[in-house]
Amino acid sequence: MFLLSGLLAAWPLAGLSQDASDQRDDVGSSAGEPVVSDEAERFDCQTLSARPSPESAQAWLERSLWANHCYAFQARAVRIGSDGVRSLALSHDIVEGVEREVARFLDGPPVVFERRGRIGRLGWADDDGATPASPAGLVAHLEGLYRLRLSGEERLANRNTVRLDIEPLDDLRYGHRLWLDRATGLPLKQILLDERGRVVETFQITQLNQPRLHRGTIALDRRRPAPDDPWQPAWLPDGFIPKPVQTRSPRHDAAIGHRVYSDGLATLSLFVEPLAGQEQLMPGLHRLGVSHAAVRHRELGGRVRQVVVMGELPPRVLIRVADSVTWQASADDAAP
Repeated sequence: MFLLSGLLAAWPLAGLSQDASDQRDDVGSSAGEPVVSDEAERFDCQTLSARPSPESAQAWLERSLWANHCYAFQARAVRIGSDGVRSLALSHDIVEGVEREVARFLDGPPVVFERRGRIGRLGWADDDGATPASPAGLVAHLEGLYRLRLSGEERLANRNTVRLDIEPLDDLRYGHRLWLDRATGLPLKQILLDERGRVVETFQITQLNQPRLHRGTIALDRRRPAPDDPWQPAWLPDGFIPKPVQTRSPRHDAAIGHRVYSDGLATLSLFVEPLAGQEQLMPGLHRLGVSHAAVRHRELGGRVRQVVVMGELPPRVLIRVADSVTWQASADDAAP
């Protein structure tokens, strides 16, 4: 899914289940409602064209989540953050039911982000297999965590938009302001606000080139059994649940454990690895663009390990999660 900053900061639970990722230097039911078939494990994008225009904030958010999966488009955008202003070229395509997203920076270091995947699910498969597609349950999951409200209309990128404000009900996560294209539901602008209401990042599409509704279906991610990690965070903010994504990467050593947690909008990544060699980081809090990383060196499973928690969340939240990680005594101490 391409929530403007897309590959850089996606809608966590509504996003893709990542099949392949690349970050490199650029040198070489009811009529009109979405229908997901549990048997076929696919979503028919054409059902979106029959839906009436949303009227509530919740309906607009759900519409946007589906639109991010079902529209193919190319766009130009700007990103304004602590590292300055960057311009990007964005694209979203669907080939044989699998989505492909690309974000290419047009100034500064020549970097390209690419991701392929399917519609993700809310959680790991449980005993009864009740793991629906993310957009089907995301809005309900956000109740009690955020307040959603519509705040008028504006014109952006030569298109009519509605503004959606998403305000956290506590100070453990950031707020969002979204401007959604009235015709498609695609987000054209996003502002991220910290716990004090200060702007952290602005991301805006400046040109959206003829978005096309996919004439076909999109595959849902397969049901994934929960991993059996010897380590777990003993504390997470309310509403954060494990995200069922493949976190193993060829860029990571096999000894590095990595899990992702999300409340549906905010996401944090947790890394646990043996403390050795030149890869160790200085303990403390580090700034990474609009994100932060909390680093701790702790004795877990009979040896000192490096714990890193990253995300676009208040720094004290990341620190508390890192400090809460526990190791199950019955687990294999040799595991990552």
